[in-house]
Amino acid sequence: MHSAAGLAFAVLSGCGPRAHIPPQPVIVPGALGATDSGAVLARALAPLLYVQRDEWFPLERAVAVLHPTRRIIAYHLLWKDDVHGSWIPFTVPTDEEVVWVGYDSTRAPTDVWTFWHGTVLHADWHDRGQVAIDVQWGKHGSLPHRAIESDLPRLKTLNLFYAFTWIGLPDIWLGDLTRAGPLCFCHGYGRYREYTKLIGLAERLDAVVRAEDATPALTAVFGHPYSKKRPWP
Repeated sequence: MHSAAGLAFAVLSGCGPRAHIPPQPVIVPGALGATDSGAVLARALAPLLYVQRDEWFPLERAVAVLHPTRRIIAYHLLWKDDVHGSWIPFTVPTDEEVVWVGYDSTRAPTDVWTFWHGTVLHADWHDRGQVAIDVQWGKHGSLPHRAIESDLPRLKTLNLFYAFTWIGLPDIWLGDLTRAGPLCFCHGYGRYREYTKLIGLAERLDAVVRAEDATPALTAVFGHPYSKKRPWP
């Protein structure tokens, strides 16, 4: 029995995906200079991220992409890992999420879209000031700040994801064999819904580019492979 357990540990440790995030500094194709008007705009509109205080995996990289013909900016966020499924061979060893900010001719934010587990959520942001985003524990799904939970897709609600933190404990533990991670979300649902750790994204942007297809820039900053979530809402 002990031999079998040792073999399983060795196999999982050997097969678990390993992230290869390029060390800084990196050469980013098409990167805008810090004083470029597009870079200034991207930093001015960069969201505030409200992260759950028990979050285990840090934000490793962030890239802003300005669409060349639409008034919209994509903020690609690379989290160190996802709490679920990280032990599965050939899975992507990091977690990319995306937030999009639309703006008007005065450069004020008007719309926010977020990537929420395959669904794009939208919120009107007229006259709401600085864009703010709530970041889900462990899986990093992005929500417009103070989104109404009952508006979430039926099979992608917060309480369902919270339940899965308990149902999926074996999956979490298997992931811990391949990289450091949490043993569980060891708190109640109320705390799962609290987003109190603030990250100012403007200071965390590794690059700003203007492109409809920013794959070369994202690959340079995030490494290969990364999730390649949809580029635009």
